[in-house]
Amino acid sequence: MYLPSFSLEGKTALVTGAGRGIGRAIAIGYAEAGADVVIVSRTQSDLEETAEHIQQAGTKAYTFEADVTNKSHIEAIFEKLDTQNVKIDILVNNAGMNIRSKALEVSDEEWDTIMNTNLRSAFWFSQKAGERMKENGGGKIVTISSVAGHVALRTGVVYASTKAAIIQMTKNLALEWGQYGINVNSIGPWYFKTPLTEKLLADKDYLNDILAVTPQKRVGELSDLVGPAVFLASDAANYVNGQTLFVDGGMTIQGF
Repeated sequence: MYLPSFSLEGKTALVTGAGRGIGRAIAIGYAEAGADVVIVSRTQSDLEETAEHIQQAGTKAYTFEADVTNKSHIEAIFEKLDTQNVKIDILVNNAGMNIRSKALEVSDEEWDTIMNTNLRSAFWFSQKAGERMKENGGGKIVTISSVAGHVALRTGVVYASTKAAIIQMTKNLALEWGQYGINVNSIGPWYFKTPLTEKLLADKDYLNDILAVTPQKRVGELSDLVGPAVFLASDAANYVNGQTLFVDGGMTIQGF
């Protein structure tokens, strides 16, 4: 039989930024594919709501209220999972944010906040998960990048820099860890309907600008991201390594 398995049964996934938006959708999608899910967020009420959806799918939810920019919080999460004998098979680095400042107006604080949230946290989570996956014979790491890491957009230079760095980090980790059975890939979304984009998409002129450069002439639904995220975490992607899958309605394929 050549059809690979997209099932995540028997696996445990850790998803950061799982309280809402893309992270919540992926966490629930993984549960529906059969995985137990460790969810990390700064807001307890969001965690509880996501956990309820996971449990309704019939799998276990482990919740951690944490600041992903604090390395001691990250270490505490993995130490607690170790004591509970919870083995992480899949890591999704989704936690992220943006401050839309022009380059000449970026402050030191803004730089550090965006870098620490989007890039630094993804590396530390990958490092902690990677050392355990190496011991356990392999695993899957998926980091959420952006089309802004590939093409220039009006999202701001700091945000774009973190997303470009994620794409390169994905390649380097895949090169270093592939020998241990660890697949490292990323997903590059375009605009999706989330709480973070709600105000932007409500601006008709801004929305029209987005649609003008999107061949499919629509913004993404969260369900459009779940399939690619499940694929990269499943046995179907066992020979996919170091890649960024752009889920963008075709936005990044265009020239002049």
